[in-house]
Amino acid sequence: MDHRSEVREFLMSRRARVEPEQVGLAPGGDRRVPGLRRGEAAALAGVSVEYYARLERGGLAGASDAVLDGLAKSLLMDDAEREHLYRLARQADGVGVGRRTSRTPPLAWRPSESIQWVLDSMTSAAALIGNGRTDLLAWNALGGALMHEMITTATTSPPNFARFIFLEPVARRFYPDWDAAARTNVAQLRTEAGRDPHDKRLHDLVGELSTRSDHFRALWGRHDVWHHETGVKRVHHHVVGDLTLHYDGLDLVGQPAVQLTVLSAKPGSQDQDALLLLGTWASSNGDSVETVPQPDSEVRHPEA
Repeated sequence: MDHRSEVREFLMSRRARVEPEQVGLAPGGDRRVPGLRRGEAAALAGVSVEYYARLERGGLAGASDAVLDGLAKSLLMDDAEREHLYRLARQADGVGVGRRTSRTPPLAWRPSESIQWVLDSMTSAAALIGNGRTDLLAWNALGGALMHEMITTATTSPPNFARFIFLEPVARRFYPDWDAAARTNVAQLRTEAGRDPHDKRLHDLVGELSTRSDHFRALWGRHDVWHHETGVKRVHHHVVGDLTLHYDGLDLVGQPAVQLTVLSAKPGSQDQDALLLLGTWASSNGDSVETVPQPDSEVRHPEA
């Protein structure tokens, strides 16, 4: 992915979404494009219009933390967007020294025996381990039961959430809030592209989905990014029906390339009853999926 284009499109998309009223400016009647004018964004960021124009053309190399903070504040960036901006700036500094054109392919990631023990010990919550490319790399029995349709319909190994969401019709039933799930998934991929812009497998995935899904292509062009931390997810499972689950993303110490997501239900709730019923189905279903896939996926290297 071209770094200058990534910077330019990210900053322009952030500026276009900020309404003048949000930053204390008069709306004005002669605005030909949505969002702030370039001069307004420059004034709010505390830099000259000329310097702001250079930044928005992709020239982040050498930008100070004060300038980056000013940009983030003027464009009302959230924490995920601010982190993405800083990451792009670090990469710009690296590109200025010497462009990296290739890298040693990382090893495929598999859970260690002890990590799988931890997953399997979770009997009342669904546990999933994935990477930034939204590959599903490992799971416990309840996690496998929850994502049964994604795992069993996968045409690649390991299963991939993006392919499931955008290419499998059943995903629209599985995710009652499908539009939100689609936006979040693309934002995760865009965030990963910022972390590792040289990941060929990610490039291939984005290219495939852009070709096969108009909706994906439109969302990819929005340049949204996202932090996978905590929240609520609604699904409709083909065995137990509707589930509202709370998810928490947990980094694994010593495993910076992957993240554990635990999905649980409020104690004493109907959702917990349904989750326990799903666990019973998983243990009694002779066709249940294995708890460990055979991945051929790459995972990103830790950031320098």
